[in-house]
Amino acid sequence: MVKYIFVTGGVLSSLGKGVASASIGTLLEARGYRITLQKFDPYLNVDPGTLTPYQHGEVFVTKDGAETDLDLGHYERFTTLTLGKINNTTAGQVYHDIIEKERRGDFLGRTIQVVPHITDEIKRRIKRARQGKVEIVITEIGGTVGDIESLPFLEAIRQFRRDVNPEDTCCIHLTYVPYIRAAAELKTKPTQHSVERLREIGIQPDIIICRTERPISAEAREKISLYCNVSPEAVVEALDTSCIYSIPLVFHQERLDTVILKRLRMRPRPSRLAKWEKLVNIMQQPKAEVEIAMVGKYVRLQDSYKSLDEALYHAGIPSRVCVKIRKVDSEALEKEEDLAKHLNGVAGILVPGGFGVRGVEGMISAIRYARENRIPCFGICLGLQIAVVEFARNVCGWKDAHSTEFNPQTAHPVIAILPSQKDVKNLGGTMRLGGYPCVLTAKSISRRAYGKNRINERHRHRFEVNPEFLPEIRKKGLLTAGLSPDRRLVEIVELKDHPFFVATQFHPEFQSRLSSPHPLLAAFISACLKYKETIT
Repeated sequence: MVKYIFVTGGVLSSLGKGVASASIGTLLEARGYRITLQKFDPYLNVDPGTLTPYQHGEVFVTKDGAETDLDLGHYERFTTLTLGKINNTTAGQVYHDIIEKERRGDFLGRTIQVVPHITDEIKRRIKRARQGKVEIVITEIGGTVGDIESLPFLEAIRQFRRDVNPEDTCCIHLTYVPYIRAAAELKTKPTQHSVERLREIGIQPDIIICRTERPISAEAREKISLYCNVSPEAVVEALDTSCIYSIPLVFHQERLDTVILKRLRMRPRPSRLAKWEKLVNIMQQPKAEVEIAMVGKYVRLQDSYKSLDEALYHAGIPSRVCVKIRKVDSEALEKEEDLAKHLNGVAGILVPGGFGVRGVEGMISAIRYARENRIPCFGICLGLQIAVVEFARNVCGWKDAHSTEFNPQTAHPVIAILPSQKDVKNLGGTMRLGGYPCVLTAKSISRRAYGKNRINERHRHRFEVNPEFLPEIRKKGLLTAGLSPDRRLVEIVELKDHPFFVATQFHPEFQSRLSSPHPLLAAFISACLKYKETIT
């Protein structure tokens, strides 16, 4: 019998439901249970692919090519799962499917309503996640209890818990317990009101996770237990921590996994968290530190490059290095005199993905600075395209070289749109998305890092290196270190006469995990450490 866990949030947003859900997944996998995770988002966009990173954070791309919420990145980084399209649902998808059925006449003239038609579709999507031998489905509901947008999802949960055996479900509510400095005490009233709103909808939480910056006293726990109608052991403290990967260990210490299994009437198998704890200890007790500059368009929002931030932290583990990331707005580098000011002292420079012309010249300047000063450099997606443009301008001598995305009239379009993208009209979900194979060139940095000659990585782009200009670019010293199996698409470029200069058309960060750092990013951090040792 499949068991179901629902994770909701109250009081305010950005409490960390995604990390909490992922941490629950870590704990249950450590107990030997087969799990899956899914995210339900209440916004009306069909997927986050057309949302601005300033508003929504990064778009996480799955192996099967779905553009999903960034929390799916947390789910993969914290567990052994490889997720896909069925693991992310938006209200936009639900309403879109129902409206399409109505237009086809599938409902035979019936009036279409939120209840039961929308809620039935949500329940169907909860059930479809139990593919394979899954024993526990963990479903995170986006938004905050009390939001109008979330109501259909919460109503669907209420119905779902009625439809199945109640002992096969567990509702976990994440709330905030603020510390009022003037009164020098924690306040439980916001949690009480949040749970009250949830109970008004018809959902009684079984467990309450209390996000807090101060330890919760026994008295406060008892008050939450009494007023929210849960057992004292089901009031779980989630104290702020400097390392998100220690949260599963904190939850385990709070006996959250034990309480969940008790609620679901499942056998509490031995917990195997030793490897996880070892990796967290390495992260928290590094032997060295390196600082790299991430030169990007969206550095003003913390979550814009979430997977990349985490992948860089993972990449320091093999070298036992703490990676510090200096976020640099690429627009700030468009003047020559600003380069040294913003990039001084860093051990490496990384240029991530992005769209649109804003800040591109600053990225080109950063790449040139890294190339000329022999600083370890890594480019991702747009970063590869910028690296090719910079090389074409300053090494090949084609001063007007550019991407047709930014200058359609350039005489040297070294980056051009993919042939399959030329006739695309709708922007949502139409890029080159998901996992694609790549063949690595012998004796390249990438070949040594991966330790094999064929890989599969995740993509999200419309433009590519123009093969028309490749012969001259190669002749000048830019190595095409990775190609598609048909040798038509450039996946990786490297500089032959540089200590470490690698750029990828794919996004390596989407496959990095705490337990398996990405080999190319790990090689980059190792090169940054060596560079730091030469300048200090």
